[in-house]
Amino acid sequence: MIAASASPGPGPLAVRSTPIPGFLRLDLTVHGDDRGWFKENWQREKMVALGLPDFQPVQNNISFNDEVGVTRGIHAEPWDKFVSVATGRVFGAWVDLREGPSFGTVYTTIIDPSVAVFVPKGVGNSYQTLEPNTAYTYLVNDHWSPDAKYTFLNLADETAAVDWPIPLERAILSDKDKAHPRMADVTPFPAPAPVGRRALVTGANGQLGRELMRVLPEAGFTVTGVDLPEVSISNAEQVAALPWDEIDVVINAAAWTNVDGAETPEGRRSTWEANATGPAVLAREATAHGATLVHISTEYVFDGTQEVHVEDEAPSPLSAYGQSKAGGDAAVASTPKHYIVRTSWVVGDGKNFIKTMASLADRGISPSVVSDQVGRLTFTADLAQGIIHLLTNEAPYGVYNLSGEGPVMSWAQVAKRVFELCGRDPEDVTEVTTEEYFAGREAAPRPLSSTLDLSKIEATGFTPSDSSQRIDTYVASLRS
Repeated sequence: MIAASASPGPGPLAVRSTPIPGFLRLDLTVHGDDRGWFKENWQREKMVALGLPDFQPVQNNISFNDEVGVTRGIHAEPWDKFVSVATGRVFGAWVDLREGPSFGTVYTTIIDPSVAVFVPKGVGNSYQTLEPNTAYTYLVNDHWSPDAKYTFLNLADETAAVDWPIPLERAILSDKDKAHPRMADVTPFPAPAPVGRRALVTGANGQLGRELMRVLPEAGFTVTGVDLPEVSISNAEQVAALPWDEIDVVINAAAWTNVDGAETPEGRRSTWEANATGPAVLAREATAHGATLVHISTEYVFDGTQEVHVEDEAPSPLSAYGQSKAGGDAAVASTPKHYIVRTSWVVGDGKNFIKTMASLADRGISPSVVSDQVGRLTFTADLAQGIIHLLTNEAPYGVYNLSGEGPVMSWAQVAKRVFELCGRDPEDVTEVTTEEYFAGREAAPRPLSSTLDLSKIEATGFTPSDSSQRIDTYVASLRS
């Protein structure tokens, strides 16, 4: 019989690394007197500040063991665990069963009330009781399911060679645990994606969405894309059903962008559903699961009377589209971990202004183009790289303007440049005012100035490309 341990004395809370990557040992502060002892077994704010992952536990389990020598494991589970004892003392043994260079690494320690451990998913967990009436307790960040897939290792595996205090032939084991495979026969637990690099892109089939799906893996992210009709971000049930335990970052590139169509009764409902309700649903789930939410906004949240728009300019949308986007921005701003990326005049893979002008030039058509709306084009390559920059450089959360750099141009000036590059006379483009262009037509009001101040994002170390030079490159790509 192993003697019961005395109540541990007080010591500072500490989080310590171990030979198993991501597996942490915690020294807990235990306050004792002649009545017994007290400890803060789980204290999110203090522990996260010391380096424990903010793993969002959702279930608390307790395993009570009557006798000394009860031995359980080795089980690798598809969720993270925070393990401690409420009463008693155990010898704990953990084996990394995740695929990768640390596969097979072993760590052991004794857990009494003054010790806890954080066990990442895929690390095999086992313990042996050293005192009677031991209550082994653990928090997990996913609900138990009979469909959960485990990875097992035999307690007596010769490769792991755990030095059990009580030899296994004298210990109390279940028949199931006795039958687990040896190391050579274990199929490793799939390697986890890098923490913070598991991304979900909504609106994955749009111009920006397609660019993000292409470049995020190049930046070290694992990425999943969703879009209509399979997933509507305004559908709370569909969004809640997403695999949130596998998502660190949501990039919301989904939007209703038919500015004029948004002014119709049906369009107004659709634009608010996509641009305001949808972001609010995403914000609620991102908050609940501790995910970072990146939301794409627009200069249409302003009335365009300011020559240059800064991040803290008060919203003043002119159109139903702009109003819906301002509503979505407000919802996203309630999420603790958020980036609202405000952009303008987006050009990417799909229908866009430059393609339209090039097509008109090639077909001999001479268009009228507005000359009193000014701003800078934003190419999706720059927009995507700016988003990745914010994420990977841990820029402070908040609102960031992100468009192309370079000279401010009107739509007519952009069109004239495209015509010139296509071998047409730029003067074939007729400059008109917005009022003249939309005369006799129902159209949404538009901001006359779409120019965004870029000093905030440039202060983080990211400078977008010159959008006027990008025009030349892009037109050349269309003609190759």
